[in-house]
Amino acid sequence: MPYLGSTVHPRALAAEALRSEPAPPTARTERVAIVSASIGAGHDGAAAELARRLTDHGLVVDRFDLLDLLPARLGRLVRDGYHRMLVRAPWAYQRVYRSTERAGGGGPLARALLRTAEVRMLRALHPDTGAVVSTYPGASRVLGGLRLQGRLTAPVLTYLTDFSVHPLWVADGVDVHLAAHAVPAEQARAAGARDVRVCGPVVDPRFRPGGARERAAARARFGLPADAPLALLVAGSWGVGPVRQVASELRACDAAVPVVVCGRNEALAAQLRADGIEHAYGWVDDMPALMHAADVLVQNAGGLSSLEAFAVGLPVASYRCIPGHGLTNAAALDEAGAAVWIRDPDRLEDVLRDLIDGPQGPRRRTAGLALFAAGPDGGPAAEIARVRRAGPAPLPPRPAARRRGSAPRRLVATVAVACGLWACAVGTGIAAAHDGPDVIHAIGHSLDLDDDRPDPTPAQEGHHS
Repeated sequence: MPYLGSTVHPRALAAEALRSEPAPPTARTERVAIVSASIGAGHDGAAAELARRLTDHGLVVDRFDLLDLLPARLGRLVRDGYHRMLVRAPWAYQRVYRSTERAGGGGPLARALLRTAEVRMLRALHPDTGAVVSTYPGASRVLGGLRLQGRLTAPVLTYLTDFSVHPLWVADGVDVHLAAHAVPAEQARAAGARDVRVCGPVVDPRFRPGGARERAAARARFGLPADAPLALLVAGSWGVGPVRQVASELRACDAAVPVVVCGRNEALAAQLRADGIEHAYGWVDDMPALMHAADVLVQNAGGLSSLEAFAVGLPVASYRCIPGHGLTNAAALDEAGAAVWIRDPDRLEDVLRDLIDGPQGPRRRTAGLALFAAGPDGGPAAEIARVRRAGPAPLPPRPAARRRGSAPRRLVATVAVACGLWACAVGTGIAAAHDGPDVIHAIGHSLDLDDDRPDPTPAQEGHHS
């Protein structure tokens, strides 16, 4: 069976997976595969750290990008459409998120899209793979489906990168779900996950508490004020959300000097500097040092940056969060006691001062650091290694066999999915330009986001936010 290892460039993955030549014989090794997706940086960041830790456990790790396993460059369409929706029509993303949350998952178009990756996924996996780990909901759906069909015998684990668990994260056929905290673990169980284990988060080991020396060195390196309190504002690797508004509010409230990281959105960094925000950066390679320099982190998505701040011992505030997972993550982090969710702009200054100089700061720092206090059994990597050593788990009940379509029919289905995604991306742009809720309603209906269920009452909507 053809095999692609971690040394293959991600963009060559799809083409290599289709090769028909048998792989040369290799000695049996303890292997684990990790499947992520290059949507933002959080899923890939978790995959990279898991791979490092598993390698330390003596396992051979192969990494794959689900978007590269989709045919006809569909992965790029998915990524670009999602990015465009977050930037140009966040209200549309909120509708998509809530609709799929109520329906318990995606509609037939999403399922058809993920099915196109099944064969490539099987061909990519090394025959000695003893466990497969997903750090992305779509990958969990593909791998869980293969388990249910009996086509994948290795156990499948999902590492939940978010603190809130959307139903898309919980896929039938996944053997084990790994959660960073009891709050996401309980949400996963409520969504139907059978075996959920709390193992703590994974972040790069460079993120660790620092002292006065690290703080002074970091401030000098980045040209930051030596003594003034600093509020580090982050907006993910894409720099999305009302970043300019929040930076202006931080400066106006005078609780701390804003230091803004815009990820790969260099245009946003330039706009902030033009707005008079002196310390605005694009992509920063040494985020641990910048966090050592700061007194508080202000975030809007609840992703990897929040976990990194917890590891450093930096108190975290969620403010003006992006729709969808940004709001639900803020609620879950607040429920866990790890971060403060500032819902009222009038409370911004008071909360920041309390986190910087008041009693709330030490409490939140302690709660964040406690996430990394792994018990005697270790963290997520140790749990994955144990599942790998335990061998294949019994397969779940296999659904009734379905008649497979011919190759021409599968090609037609793939083209239909591509057209649907393209229509979604273009339609989102039209809706954003013309502020047309009817347009996005039609897009949502074509995706079957509501699963033909009636709209809930206002009391049922937005229960996380």
